[in-house]
Amino acid sequence: MELLRPSSLDELPARNSVLLAGGTEVVPLVRDGILSGERLVDIRGLVPHGVDGGVDGTTIGAGTTLAELEVDPQIPDALREACRLAASPQLRTMGSIGGNLLQSTRCWYWRLKYPCRLHGGDECFARDGEHREHAVFANDFCASAHPSDIAAALLALDARLRTTQRELPIGELYRLPDEANRNVAALQPGEVILEIDVPAPDASAYLKAMDRRRWAFPQVGVAVARRGGETRIALAGVAPVPWLLDGADGLDRATPLPRTEWKVPVARALVARACKQIA
Repeated sequence: MELLRPSSLDELPARNSVLLAGGTEVVPLVRDGILSGERLVDIRGLVPHGVDGGVDGTTIGAGTTLAELEVDPQIPDALREACRLAASPQLRTMGSIGGNLLQSTRCWYWRLKYPCRLHGGDECFARDGEHREHAVFANDFCASAHPSDIAAALLALDARLRTTQRELPIGELYRLPDEANRNVAALQPGEVILEIDVPAPDASAYLKAMDRRRWAFPQVGVAVARRGGETRIALAGVAPVPWLLDGADGLDRATPLPRTEWKVPVARALVARACKQIA
């Protein structure tokens, strides 16, 4: 694989390339043969970096690291806490927020390169196999669970993204996989996330249930944000994409698998606790 360091985003190869920023997600996937291409393209110096805060909200460069965000007082509480809980200090120092939004599922069948539906196959091995850590929503086609704490926090905060091609709400960055398109992220080839606009909430919080006390992926992550008369609730670790609840009773519509049923009462308790925290 050839390593490229272009001088501008206009020089990015359109095809057969893997983009590298922090590398905490990309490097292991390339090493394990899950991601491949003719070129590895280093974009660390090409995407915006830093935080620009104001009364109405903040704009975050996609190259800003999680470690920088977790200590910045301009950042809403839910996002700061999501960054703090996302990984070890070493990974938070390297990992960028843009890359975190695009991280892949931790489903072991996908990671071990089983011919599952996300790999173009015709079977979700998790549905009839080991699925304790998998989805409780939208799990008919694929039962994988999206692992990004940060994506759930930004979904609750109603953030918007600016890419090299367009502007979009963060919810439109993701799509449920189906027969026609197995991709979870809705970016086009060569499209790069540049900035994230985060409206200022009146209050926000992020709570997380995980198998270890520190630095584990979310079994259930709950982000809540209150702005004006609206409270938004978003979940990590419960669906193939970050999941926006349609109200606190949205958990009544969960469709857990036999060994993921435990996630529903955990999510319900965390939602109640988080909503109380921002009340």
